[in-house]
Amino acid sequence: MNITPTNRYSAKARHFHWTVAALVVLAYALILSTEVFPRDTGIPAFLLQSHFWAGIGVLLLAIPRLLERLRNSPPPISPPLHPKLELLSRITHWALYVFLFAQPLLGISTVWLSEGAIPIPGTSLAVPSPFGVLPHVGHSLESIHKTLGTVFYYVIGLHIAAVVWHQFMRRDNLLKRMW
Repeated sequence: MNITPTNRYSAKARHFHWTVAALVVLAYALILSTEVFPRDTGIPAFLLQSHFWAGIGVLLLAIPRLLERLRNSPPPISPPLHPKLELLSRITHWALYVFLFAQPLLGISTVWLSEGAIPIPGTSLAVPSPFGVLPHVGHSLESIHKTLGTVFYYVIGLHIAAVVWHQFMRRDNLLKRMW
């Protein structure tokens, strides 16, 4: 199947998609790897701070990504999807966008309210909280952030499973549109 510029996402959309995907993977890898190293080495703290900044990177790129998505309709899938699958696809994609905004905002709020500032890795500098310190609120937000992080795994898994299904079972142009 030939892919032309009219049935591919824009170069900007493809760039935002893959960069945000890489940052999400990095954020998960960083937070999961904090448990690997002894606390007294300082490595877990550095990984945690890097996790914060990967999340901030996701948020900063999610904004122009969403604007690009709203400006340019997705290219058509060929052959077209059944209307029920099209609806499920739209719901899943919008859920991904919600997570791309909610997770970083919850993470930033958690750190600001729990710690009072977001440290900049490798420096003694930090971005101070505009809200002050409210540890009980910060800990509540952290619990929500962790729970949504787990749910996000499943939504990402659903997204990847759908791509695999499209590529190998349905054999349509879904994946080619994003390359």
